[in-house]
Amino acid sequence: MQGLQSKIAIKINPNVYKKDPLSSKLGEKILRQGIDMIDEVGFESFTFKKLASRIKSTEASIYRYFENKHNLLAYLSMWYWSWTEYKVMLNTLNIESPETRLLRAIKCVTEEVVEDESVSQINESKLHQIVITESSKVYLCKAVDENNKAGFYLVYKSLVQRIADIILEIRPNFKYPHMLVSTVIEGAHHQRFFADHLPRLTDVIEGEDAVTMFYTQLIERELKIEK
Repeated sequence: MQGLQSKIAIKINPNVYKKDPLSSKLGEKILRQGIDMIDEVGFESFTFKKLASRIKSTEASIYRYFENKHNLLAYLSMWYWSWTEYKVMLNTLNIESPETRLLRAIKCVTEEVVEDESVSQINESKLHQIVITESSKVYLCKAVDENNKAGFYLVYKSLVQRIADIILEIRPNFKYPHMLVSTVIEGAHHQRFFADHLPRLTDVIEGEDAVTMFYTQLIERELKIEK
């Protein structure tokens, strides 16, 4: 993870942690094993006591990094959104056409994530599943306003703003760019969850990434983008 962070300058808001987990081997282990355990048992059943047992440490050692498990989930979500924004930047770099940039950005935020072991110690595929199933808990909570003031959601807002800006290049008078982008992102999460667990609520098409195709076509129709 340190290698990837140094390459793309991922910075996590320090308000979410007590000690930077990237500053030590134990902190990195907390992140890696935390992802594995949340992916396995779900956020509700995940506890620092269970994580401490897995990493052969103490609960107190984990609390030196994170005040609670909610903040750990917020950290992981921030990392994911920063990494996703980096992917959007990389895939739209030096492309003149805003239409092409927009469709590439939509692909980045809706496609399946495959682990890339060459760039990080984080399992991006597992983290993607956690974001799909658990990340809404970071903002669907009683502390949302307090967390918002602390900057917990700035990275997600930045990603939405970046794509919304491209929409406004194409349609300067479009009234709902942020709503459209956040609907695509959150909707794609729901559809991938449905495909895995409630397939009658979505459309699973063999040989096709139906989620990305659906939202690409939705964007094309809504903004009247011609191929």
